[in-house]
Amino acid sequence: MSVDGVIVCDQCDLVQLEVELELGGKAYCIRCENDLYRCQPDGLRRSLIFSLTAAALFLISNSFPIVSIDSQGLTNSTTLLEAADRLIRDDLPSIAVLVFATTFLMPALEIMSLIYLLLPLHFGRLPPRFNLAYRLIHLVKPWAMIEVFMLGLLVTISKLNAFATVVPDIGLISFILLMFSITASAANFDDRTFWKLVNAVRKGQA
Repeated sequence: MSVDGVIVCDQCDLVQLEVELELGGKAYCIRCENDLYRCQPDGLRRSLIFSLTAAALFLISNSFPIVSIDSQGLTNSTTLLEAADRLIRDDLPSIAVLVFATTFLMPALEIMSLIYLLLPLHFGRLPPRFNLAYRLIHLVKPWAMIEVFMLGLLVTISKLNAFATVVPDIGLISFILLMFSITASAANFDDRTFWKLVNAVRKGQA
């Protein structure tokens, strides 16, 4: 077992020795048992693949209607951005901003930041201002709430079924797949592996 350096727990600030792990293994803090890091050599590559998938699904999700509602012969459908615009017209600007920020702006920033970081690194290059993009990922992550939006939407659909015919559209299916893609991308993004790759690319460019 070889020691690579030291690592600080982000929960209790305990400084510990960083050691090599078996493939798929996890290191835990000896004080608070917080997850410190994992051994997944292909994690960043998988994170990039899921991020690119999420980008395609994001475009589809916001280009096509989420659901179609049929009531007494009248059919209506809307996209996420159209729903936010309708909230503004109904004098609910604060809710419209919240919906736009948590389900469109923040997920878009997270996806773009991941691609901006990982795509150049995949080809052995460092993107300009990569440290700002790295900070942006951790800044917007708590505010990207697609899963909360999906839960609320499914509850709304179940309630509306009592008054009208609600048909899920391609936008809803894309949002569900988008939720899983973003989750998988974030789960495979390991900070320790990322900075090791950054240092390796820096040495290669020196």
